[in-house]
Amino acid sequence: MQQIRHSLLILSLILNFNLYSQSDKEQIEAVLEDFIVGTEYNYPDRIERAFYPEAQMFLHNAADTLLRFSPAQYANLYTRRKPGTRNKRYTSVTALEIVLDVAYAKLQVNIPSFGYRYYDLLLLKRLEEQWKIVGKVTSAEPIPKTPAEAQAKPEKEVVISGLKKPWSMAFLSENEVLLAEKDGTLLRIDLEAKSRKEISGLPTDVGRAIAIDTTVHRNGIYPGGAHGKTLAFNAGWFQVLLDPDFEENQYVYLSYSSMNAEEAAALKVIRGKLVGDRLEEVETLFFAGPYSHGLFHFGGGMVFGQDKKLYIATGERNFYEHLNPEIPLAQDVADKRGKIIRINRDGSIPKDNPDFGPGAVKGLYATGIRATQGMILDEDSGQIWFSEHGTIQGDELNLLQAGANYGWPNRTSGKYRTKDYEPKEVAGAEYTDPVHFWDQTIAPTGLAIYSGNEFAQWEGDIILPGLSKGNLWRIVLEGQTVTHVEELFVNDRVRLRKAVVSPRGRLYLLTDEEDGKIIRIKNANH
Repeated sequence: MQQIRHSLLILSLILNFNLYSQSDKEQIEAVLEDFIVGTEYNYPDRIERAFYPEAQMFLHNAADTLLRFSPAQYANLYTRRKPGTRNKRYTSVTALEIVLDVAYAKLQVNIPSFGYRYYDLLLLKRLEEQWKIVGKVTSAEPIPKTPAEAQAKPEKEVVISGLKKPWSMAFLSENEVLLAEKDGTLLRIDLEAKSRKEISGLPTDVGRAIAIDTTVHRNGIYPGGAHGKTLAFNAGWFQVLLDPDFEENQYVYLSYSSMNAEEAAALKVIRGKLVGDRLEEVETLFFAGPYSHGLFHFGGGMVFGQDKKLYIATGERNFYEHLNPEIPLAQDVADKRGKIIRINRDGSIPKDNPDFGPGAVKGLYATGIRATQGMILDEDSGQIWFSEHGTIQGDELNLLQAGANYGWPNRTSGKYRTKDYEPKEVAGAEYTDPVHFWDQTIAPTGLAIYSGNEFAQWEGDIILPGLSKGNLWRIVLEGQTVTHVEELFVNDRVRLRKAVVSPRGRLYLLTDEEDGKIIRIKNANH
């Protein structure tokens, strides 16, 4: 009995120590998170919260002299940009040691734009049951460029599978996302726990399987071999976006194909408040009517600009060019199809939109679009890039400009599906050329601009996936000029719908498969 009591006492001491240690570790991790998030996203209040008010810190100084700051002075360095704006610094905790009421943490901070790797040595102490940083010393060196590090070696890692053709993904945090499945629903996914939950409260008019009777529709609306009950090929849930002020208002935006009782469809954009795992207060912001029959070219790409306006791409809905009226839909400023639309977050129209004349669609920003599914903001320049599906060849990368006409179908670098098609010229039209186009068909989709530590060599490059042959392209830019195009994974292709970069710079791909996947791209040389 005495031995049992002794064993229980030892077990109790071990458990109490583990609980105590775990509590300390959790508190320290919370302090480090305040420091890291504060410096990466310009939250001076979180930086100050991490420090003891009288803490001492010595920053890196190339002159080899002491550069001393107080916590308030240091936090003030991060008031120059709007809170929540991403700084291109990438922090990792490389060491953490706790000794009673004192702790030491080593942080590695890469800032590729500076070309330097910084090392923060933090001294923490528990004061009045709270852990605070009481000292910080920083050193730095140029980011190493060894032969291995200079050559990126991307490799794939499947994170989540079993998805129903995932179309887009928005990060709630580094490891939690909202994911829109084209053929499924809207999901909340934990990338670490591998768990998923359906978001309820979605509209019920999303386009699904339809009955095709080619005898009652104009020739060419549906592909010749399509007949009977079939999935509406391009229809479903499309782009999911978080409001630029999501932390304050919890608004989520979603584009999708809306279908009416006659099984005709059109693009619709909604927003709602994410409350737990449900969308509430759902409202329609934009409808790209009229409803029309056909399986293709809804567009659906969306992005918020630096101006916090919502930019929406609408497809021209025709699979064959001869289905266009005399003035092609994408060229008709009175028609919502085949356009880029710019609206306020509540659906109202910005007063500074370009003027397309009387009778033009409200919210019209650019014309001549065929089927744009990918739009991305370059946070450094404020420019918006978008991909464009051609027909037979003619896939494009474009830079969005107010009032621009991107030419479709009057100008294309590809070939028409309808033989001998000749669109009527639009009087006075001036067309904007693509920044880049492909001689082969790649079917470009949701692009991303890479910004991260893992592939420092790719900083600022466009990552563009494709459906047709499962291509994945890295596009190197100098300003608005493409200087190099590289195809990745040429021996490991899969239909790709979207490239997404996480808040901490991790690169993910969404595959367009019945067994759809989230794939993380890792650098084997990192």
